[in-house]
Amino acid sequence: MSFGKNPHVAKAEAEEQKAQNAKDQRACEIAWREGARYWDRAAERETDEKRRKQYEDRAAAARANADEARTSEPEPVESLAAKIKPPSMLN
Repeated sequence: MSFGKNPHVAKAEAEEQKAQNAKDQRACEIAWREGARYWDRAAERETDEKRRKQYEDRAAAARANADEARTSEPEPVESLAAKIKPPSMLN
């Protein structure tokens, strides 16, 4: 780690990426909330007011995305069953 770099920024961006690639709602929500927590920690360590405000805004946006992931409807069972492929015959 180099001096002067805020390590929480990279962690927050990684959590956002994880949230975007999540396969289910719960994992997506958890990743967004972790990302928001890292953005808050990055804002606490930041000395530049402009960057601090930017990090706080990103934390708020991540929390909004987590709330949206929680309230979105899960896929119906019928559509999930259509995605599952039957196992192939071994012999």
